Amino acid sequence: MTQTPKPNGVESIAAERKRQIKAEGWTLEHDDSHTLGELALAAAIYAIPYDAEIAGERLIKQDDHIGLDMALEIACGWKVKPNTDKRRRLEIAGALIAAEIDRLDRIESRRSK
Repeated sequence: MTQTPKPNGVESIAAERKRQIKAEGWTLEHDDSHTLGELALAAAIYAIPYDAEIAGERLIKQDDHIGLDMALEIACGWKVKPNTDKRRRLEIAGALIAAEIDRLDRIESRRSK
């Protein structure tokens, strides 16, 4: 029995972005309403390597994590959904970054018309 190869990073991010639009309702119009960098902040929170250590000390302390989550919740009412799967968190982060880049491109396109 042959296994289907796992999608590469770019494919996984694209699939997650499609899922966000279809399942979560995060349409282009929805993304355009987030003008304070919320998409990028959410992406950053998902991308943080919470288990990373330097000289035996956690790179990100629990208080840091709580502060970032609070900033995102205050900014736009979002809560980061916990996920222990590092790859999955990075797929989500990548899709949110792509959404923010596309949002910025739409703004630039409107300005140049």
